[in-house]
Amino acid sequence: MHPSTRPTAAAALTVVLWASAFVGIRSAGAHYSPGALALGRLLAGALVLGAICAVRREGWPPREAWRGIVVSGVLWFGVYMVALNWGEQQVDAGTAALVVNIGPILVALLSARFLGDPLPPRLLAGMAVSFAGAVAVGFSMSGEGSADVVGVVLCVIAAIGYACGVVAQKPALGRASALQVTTFGCAIGAVACLPFAGQLVHDVAHAPASATLNMLYLGVFPTALAFTTWAYALARTTASRMGATTYAVPALVVLMSWLVLDEVPGLITLGGGALCLAGVAVARSRPRYARESAPAPVPSEKRL
Repeated sequence: MHPSTRPTAAAALTVVLWASAFVGIRSAGAHYSPGALALGRLLAGALVLGAICAVRREGWPPREAWRGIVVSGVLWFGVYMVALNWGEQQVDAGTAALVVNIGPILVALLSARFLGDPLPPRLLAGMAVSFAGAVAVGFSMSGEGSADVVGVVLCVIAAIGYACGVVAQKPALGRASALQVTTFGCAIGAVACLPFAGQLVHDVAHAPASATLNMLYLGVFPTALAFTTWAYALARTTASRMGATTYAVPALVVLMSWLVLDEVPGLITLGGGALCLAGVAVARSRPRYARESAPAPVPSEKRL
């Protein structure tokens, strides 16, 4: 694979695995409490990532990277996962998806304020199109579910934790490798979730094997692998563009639910998914003049 295409491939793999996580969460969440599910997922991810770091002899991240790693570990790996798991038990899936999808918008605003990321018209237009698609998907999935205030607040907390975690992670990736940032961020998230250890032990003893296997899947693939490929891609583009990329997740969730769970989507759901993908394409595109005047890519894997 050509080095210039690797960040795009990494971002694509990330959104596919994050979309698949919704299927696993739906199964495991019926038998695991929100905190226990987050802790089990993070422990599995940290063990896998730690083993890979040991084999590759990555070592400890430099001191300058720790601030971003700690903040992203607590807010994104910890707060986000617990709040999302808990919020999805209080509100219907459509409302949860709708509220959480304010996350990429918050990423764009925070990265512009704290990282100096530009907000070109194509990015803003693409995010607007994708958010409209997420709204359509959310309303179409709502069905007869209820949305209480606590559940909505938890989903808002999840979105804020995600956005702040991404913005904090970006500078750390300029000082440490994607594998280091992900490994230690995941470990810190697991430490933050240790108060749920008792619930995890109880749930493991009573949950069916299928739910536990789904929890392990969440830890190995949507966490260990997908967060590493996310960090790899984030190190090579802006936080705003990466945040916009995650709007592909609702469209992929619709498709996977159709294929795996036999949940046939309606026309509004399909249209919303198409809008999500179209918005991502617009947000990640560049004007023709920018492509023609762009310098040749640097062949080094260390470039940012």
